Amino acid sequence: MYALYIANKNYSSWSLRPWVLLKTLGIDFDERFVPFLQGSSYEEFRKFSPTGLVPCLVDGDLTVWDSLAITEYVAEDHPHVWPADRAARAWARSATAEMHSGLSALRNICGMNIGVRVRMHEVSAALQANLDRLDELWSEGLARFGGPFLAGETFTAVDAFFCPVAFRMQTYGLKLSDTSMAYAERLLALPAMKEWYEAGLAETIRDEPHDAEIALAGVLVEDLRAV
Repeated sequence: MYALYIANKNYSSWSLRPWVLLKTLGIDFDERFVPFLQGSSYEEFRKFSPTGLVPCLVDGDLTVWDSLAITEYVAEDHPHVWPADRAARAWARSATAEMHSGLSALRNICGMNIGVRVRMHEVSAALQANLDRLDELWSEGLARFGGPFLAGETFTAVDAFFCPVAFRMQTYGLKLSDTSMAYAERLLALPAMKEWYEAGLAETIRDEPHDAEIALAGVLVEDLRAV
């Protein structure tokens, strides 16, 4: 059975991607939770991850790091990780890679912090450009492959990679077109997403660097996390 190392559910967007993929597709794994430490988590995470980062997947004697590499590794034994249709699969891989390496303003300005609600100071030009591209990308996938997920009828890796965006939209009150907003709500309503969300709210561990991002982005208006 796979062992998947993840960090705090409240903060770790990269951990969420393979976790929600495996959960939603019914692929068995053993969750190994290792929280962020005050200061640096590098040495602690190096005990299981060669980069000192999460997520990291261990399969027997093999170690696979990085969320996209984990996705592709799992897909070798579970082809339904990607769409069956060749065109949909090509589009899904491209969109997944774009999320993995791009949309940096969205990631940097709106860090994942699922248990709070923030009123943004402003939506910068760079952030708006990312939101416009996100809206375009989601609308294209839903229209081209018929929905309700980005590459067709079933949840696949491309949806998993955008699950942290759905949480960011909820946290920061980000707005897209009606079509894209409805898709984000579908992601939030997934049983695995609800499970992750409830676990994140229950966490009492706080990571100061992640929480400090709130003040840079906007004003904290609600904190739903357990004390």
